[in-house]
Amino acid sequence: MKRARLVRFIGLWVALLVSSSASAETLYRTIDARGHVFFTDDPSRGGEPVEFAPISVVPSLPPSPTLTRAAPDRDGTPPPTYEAFAIASPGDETTLPTGAAGDVRVHLELRPALREGHRLRLLLDGEIARPASREPLIELTNLARGEHRLRAELLDGRGQVLRRTPAVTLHVQRASVNLPQNPQPPDSRGQADH
Repeated sequence: MKRARLVRFIGLWVALLVSSSASAETLYRTIDARGHVFFTDDPSRGGEPVEFAPISVVPSLPPSPTLTRAAPDRDGTPPPTYEAFAIASPGDETTLPTGAAGDVRVHLELRPALREGHRLRLLLDGEIARPASREPLIELTNLARGEHRLRAELLDGRGQVLRRTPAVTLHVQRASVNLPQNPQPPDSRGQADH
């Protein structure tokens, strides 16, 4: 019941704002015998006039580009375009089991092959995890327990970011003294017994 009243009130509020901005009419607030609040533009129904502040309109900022244009090479050739640049593995929302000890190999997909002078860099939780290199395979070791976000960047010869991959969320499980019977995935439990 309260939700329906709230939805009705919000709808009326929006309608009133639109109508009050379109025409500078006075609106009146009335309360019925049950305590329900109503707004109207009809002064004959009684009620008190309501003053609305003018609506502020703030222009939006242009979106920040995830792709920064590179300048042409010295010989005037345009910068290369890459068809694909993504974190191929681990997949988004992957969980590293306790047995992995927080170690993971990050494979970057890049098509076409990395151009001369370009490098790859991996960010872990917004910080540079490894210095930029030409290798599309990056090993991370001993990650702390919890949720981490991985993102890769493609750099030109001057170190400017050409492209960024979408972020990948990685969940890391680690053994704990507070939870000695830390649950293992079924596959790793079976392997540990052999």
